[in-house]
Amino acid sequence: KDVPFNEDAIVDFAISPYAATKKSCEVFGHVYFSLYGIDTLQFRFFTVYGPRQRPDLAIHKFVDKILKGESIPFFGDGDTYRDYTYIDDIIDGISKGVLYLEKNQRVYEIINLGEANAISLKEMVKIIENTLNKKASLDILPMQPGDVKRTFANIDKAKSILGYNPKMDFKDGIQNFVNWYLGGK
Repeated sequence: KDVPFNEDAIVDFAISPYAATKKSCEVFGHVYFSLYGIDTLQFRFFTVYGPRQRPDLAIHKFVDKILKGESIPFFGDGDTYRDYTYIDDIIDGISKGVLYLEKNQRVYEIINLGEANAISLKEMVKIIENTLNKKASLDILPMQPGDVKRTFANIDKAKSILGYNPKMDFKDGIQNFVNWYLGGK
């Protein structure tokens, strides 16, 4: 409930299988660090998007359906927020994480990789519409069980430890995705 999300927040009460698997991986990472001394750097990615995004994820699905003149699934009132993180920024964070692991010993860290900027579903659809110069037809649906109202990364730890500094503006990232999509994927 507290935003932005800090790495030290207690996340023991998952409300979806997806969230439970993420938490369980962090616990296993700690076990292997504690028992076997395996240095462990675990990232919490925040809504990764960009070229080659899986077709079942929102941005890819929405672009595809809008261009085909099909309605898009629109869950809730559009006031859910996601911290969309462009793939190049994620790759930069991972690369910096590898360098950190190479230079340090006895590492066990959980680090957020996000943009530190939450964008509403309504705003995301509007940006896609503007980029495509085409209006979306919305299929208004109830909120999905297990969905959260907002994701929003506190990236202070990533900045401090790794020198992480995301660069991609969301509108530019959507334009890059659309360019890739229209370029034949």
